Amino acid sequence: QYAHEGGSSTPMIAHWPAGIPKSANGSLTPFTSHLVDLMPTVVELAKAEYPQTVDDNLIMPMEGVSLVPALKAGQTSRGDKPIFWEFAGNHAIRDGHWKLVAERSKDWELYDLSIDRSETRNLAADRPGKVKALANAYDTWAKRAGAKTHAQCLQTKPSTQPQLFTLP
Repeated sequence: QYAHEGGSSTPMIAHWPAGIPKSANGSLTPFTSHLVDLMPTVVELAKAEYPQTVDDNLIMPMEGVSLVPALKAGQTSRGDKPIFWEFAGNHAIRDGHWKLVAERSKDWELYDLSIDRSETRNLAADRPGKVKALANAYDTWAKRAGAKTHAQCLQTKPSTQPQLFTLP
């Protein structure tokens, strides 16, 4: 449920003999993806079109990017398409190697994941312009997607669930 790397960074294993080149077998890619990338991937592979309306009502635009270029051609970047997420007031935006993240009821933290994968050095005070730009992008997405804005997340009570598991 948490948006820091320890709660959200998970490897993906893909098996697609007809699509992934044999030369890529067993290889790793630095392509960063998210669950929202599965829909564009399936739509592309099915040669389908994502509907813009259902029964004359506009629907949410499709989020994410297709994973097909990463799987077939080894593409390593999602370009200029950030990843956004919010769950129970924990929220983040990942844009390239920059990640802006906040736990519910707490302010933004900024990390450069290219040099700090474990999120140990919060750069928010050093890079206020980057924080502002990413925070504005997050709030724009949150309003469009129906997620909580940062201000709303600040009003969310902290979790009472312990983060450490103890045996009886």
